[in-house]
Amino acid sequence: MTLPLIGILRGVTPDEAVAVGEAVLAAGITTLEVPLNSPDPLESIRRLADTLGDRALVGAGTVLTPSQVRDVFAAGGRLVVSPNCRPAVIEESRRLDMQSWPGIVTPSEAFDALEAGASGLKLFPAIQVGLEGMQAMRAVLPTGTRLYAVGGIGVDNFAAWRSAGIDGAGLGSALYRPGQSPAVVGEQAQALVAAWRAAGDET
Repeated sequence: MTLPLIGILRGVTPDEAVAVGEAVLAAGITTLEVPLNSPDPLESIRRLADTLGDRALVGAGTVLTPSQVRDVFAAGGRLVVSPNCRPAVIEESRRLDMQSWPGIVTPSEAFDALEAGASGLKLFPAIQVGLEGMQAMRAVLPTGTRLYAVGGIGVDNFAAWRSAGIDGAGLGSALYRPGQSPAVVGEQAQALVAAWRAAGDET
């Protein structure tokens, strides 16, 4: 089964993107995000999509405008992740049949995102909302809403977040930091996947 984990490759360069992506994919993480504040992100997305697109969902993070959505689509990306909730970004993503994961911290943002057609919700930064805040929000969200925690989530607290009701997680600096070799990233990815699986039944 596909693991509900998003590998965030913030700072990756085009020349290393495929090797790093392969290492993450080999560990079982099949959703890859290159934030648009990385060096030449569209080229990294293009190379990842060309090489891994038949095995992974590839796309962009830190997507803030409909124009950026179209740029990501043109590069071969099919995933749009944002730090905020902008209905126009969500609607453009859905128009192009891309997955849209907007960032939310309040119920108002969550329902605005769902109304606009979001594929799922990115609780960001999760450590700011906390477990109790997440549970309170989860209680009012429609059944079946996918809620991923991003920001401060990793090996040490997977179990707490999973038991509290989170559906998945976005993995940033715990998975990849600029300059790390594919081998190191692969080891970190394997450790994160093992910890996620150990924290609860695989979804």
